[in-house]
Amino acid sequence: MTRLDKRGQRQVLIIHRPRTDGWSFPKGKCDTDDETPKQAALREVLEETGYRCEIGRRLSPVEYDDRRQRRKRVHYWEMTVLDGEFVPNDEVDRARWVSFDRAFEKLTHKRDRRLLTEVQNNGRAESDAA
Repeated sequence: MTRLDKRGQRQVLIIHRPRTDGWSFPKGKCDTDDETPKQAALREVLEETGYRCEIGRRLSPVEYDDRRQRRKRVHYWEMTVLDGEFVPNDEVDRARWVSFDRAFEKLTHKRDRRLLTEVQNNGRAESDAA
């Protein structure tokens, strides 16, 4: 999710997960077989952040092995907040709107920093932006 701050500078939302003590982006998985990745993304963002969003441009999927060595593929989209307010919950205890530079410093995983670079470069993956 991105927004413009009071000075017109672009910001991104990052979240803190207390279970892993890490900063990342909202994400999750489909709850049912008939839920699409796009529907799951909107639902998970709402559940984790309290923000109801409008979905935008699709970003590159991210693949990684979780802590149990299971292969994960996560789909991301840029999103615009329509309404809502962050309320801490079991999965996410903090949410911060920060500059892209600050997000790059705070994000725990390299895969999230690559995704941030893609958003910052308006949809071009890191290798395409060079």
